Amino acid sequence: METLKTLEQVVKSRRETKAEGSYTCYLFEKGIDKILKKVGEESAETIIAAKNKDNSELKGEVADLLYHLMVMCVERGLSWSEVEAVLDERHNKTGNLKKMKVVDKNT
Repeated sequence: METLKTLEQVVKSRRETKAEGSYTCYLFEKGIDKILKKVGEESAETIIAAKNKDNSELKGEVADLLYHLMVMCVERGLSWSEVEAVLDERHNKTGNLKKMKVVDKNT
């Protein structure tokens, strides 16, 4: 996950120091609504790529989604290490299968 930590540092630096022609700076200038719109768009594109069974397209879309999620986290002051801590905590759990809700479709 070293690449994601490096990306986080770059995104944070773009938020603090505006760079001419930087897409990341553009997103921060437009604000949270634009950032969230891009997260939504990239989520949808990732789903479509997965449905199309095209891994070359999928890996690009996943990368785009992770980048936009990173921008969102930086905008909200959530560090990547906090996200990793949640993943680590979940990884260490056993027997955490969620019970599926049973719905009676006849009522």
